[in-house]
Amino acid sequence: MAKVHFIAIGGSVMHQLAIALRNKGYQVSGSDDEIYEPARTNLANAGILPPAIGWDPSRVTADMDAVILGMHARADNPELARAQELGLKIYSFPEYIYQESRGKTRVAIGGSHGKTTITSMVMHVLQQCRQQFDYLVGAKLEGFPQSVNVTDAPLIVCEADEYPASALEKRPKFHFLHPHIAVLSGIAWDHINVFPTFDIYLEQFAIFIRTMEPGGKLIYNQGDETLRTLVEREGGHLERIPYGVPEHTIINGITRVRFGNVSTDLLVFGEHNLLNIHAALLVCRALGIGDIDFLAAIASFKGAAKRLELVAKNADTAIYRDFAHAPSKVKATISAVRQQYPGRKLVAVLELHTYSSLNAGFMTEYAGALAPADTAAVFYSAHALEIKRMPDLSPDVIKKGFEREDLTVLTSRAALEAFLDQQDFDNANLLMMSSGDYEGLDFAGLKKYLSVKKPS
Repeated sequence: MAKVHFIAIGGSVMHQLAIALRNKGYQVSGSDDEIYEPARTNLANAGILPPAIGWDPSRVTADMDAVILGMHARADNPELARAQELGLKIYSFPEYIYQESRGKTRVAIGGSHGKTTITSMVMHVLQQCRQQFDYLVGAKLEGFPQSVNVTDAPLIVCEADEYPASALEKRPKFHFLHPHIAVLSGIAWDHINVFPTFDIYLEQFAIFIRTMEPGGKLIYNQGDETLRTLVEREGGHLERIPYGVPEHTIINGITRVRFGNVSTDLLVFGEHNLLNIHAALLVCRALGIGDIDFLAAIASFKGAAKRLELVAKNADTAIYRDFAHAPSKVKATISAVRQQYPGRKLVAVLELHTYSSLNAGFMTEYAGALAPADTAAVFYSAHALEIKRMPDLSPDVIKKGFEREDLTVLTSRAALEAFLDQQDFDNANLLMMSSGDYEGLDFAGLKKYLSVKKPS
């Protein structure tokens, strides 16, 4: 029985891998200096919640087969020092995923946007088609109890993130997966605290392509000129498969997609999701699933958590929540709602929550991002700036960056709630975009705005 120890077991993905290995029959232990919900309850239910919070080098023993180091752990962690002293095998999360999947067919889905949704789509179709597979995805998906699963299945489907792997291993996570089948959805500069220039960011994708196994399949968004040029330059050793927006119609708010002679109505919408579906279809084709079976399965796909997630709706109002935060994601999401409901007013609120989005120098990347909205607001929390040790942001810098003078800038939850209360939601949609939570905003409570008409 393999014996594995997790340093920083409380991470959102780390604890899911720990549970997956426990379910596989491994002996699993771990530690962390803070463990929040739902990780605490999930680990407790699996019988692997650390007995005490904090680091304890005595938990690391010479008989361990592997030590897995989380992003949250620092390079001077005392348990890490003990593991190094004992000469144990130390892995970052993606390095360990590769070790567990060396004998499997590996699918990696990367890109600056859409990777969670494409991964979720492929997982949904494989499950509907009763295929056995392992997976790694960055969101909660209906029908899957965990976001990571590692078994003896012959196939693994991974969301391939470009963020650094660990405190020791600064290379991006997706460099360690070496897939047989890969998707790149597009390239738009992100994570500027790690990749300070676009050229450095772009090079990470070049390395990903160059290190794919010869003869592998690279499925890529041909509408992204930067990506297309990169694939043409770096992907000569691969089978390159382009994709674009498939044939479709929108009737009464319902999108119908067609591939050849096969078509189906969808529960998701937006040009970005049509691109995602085309990418997922090509992955499934490469795995031997026919288009008819794919479309029969994708018709019931509701989306990953917080990806154009419907909070509430009635006959003339819909409220959506979306994870969009980077400029390309914001543009795609807001355009999707605008196109799906062309006759309705659109109220859009974006929270700036990440290092990149709260950086004054990055603000011009958002130029025009909120243009499709009739009424637009940007929210940011002073607390978020404090935690990230960043200087205050001027509303004028935000308005100038977004190129929208009528933009409302909000800096507290109370101000946000007051702003929403002032809006007329008759024949209107509300779109809330954030990778945060607007200082604890009650999303369920937004239902009160259904058919709320502003007093005349």
